[in-house]
Amino acid sequence: MIKKRGILMTNKEIYIKLFVTNFKLKPEELPGLKYRSIKAWDSLGHMTLMEDMEEAFDISIDTPDVLAFSSFEKGMDILRKYGVDI
Repeated sequence: MIKKRGILMTNKEIYIKLFVTNFKLKPEELPGLKYRSIKAWDSLGHMTLMEDMEEAFDISIDTPDVLAFSSFEKGMDILRKYGVDI
């Protein structure tokens, strides 16, 4: 659990919130979401998401993993490599 702005959130809740906030989606739209499957998840949107992930979880994502971060589900696998329990 991480406390954000006085609210206790799980890593998964934070992960979902980053997608919802960055791409203006509802949580139920996230399963199956893939890079470039929506207009907002273009290269700029991707880099913004990566920056927000790094900040939220206090990690530094290596370039090969930034490139491999190709879907909502794949992102959880990648974050686990960095010790983020999702």
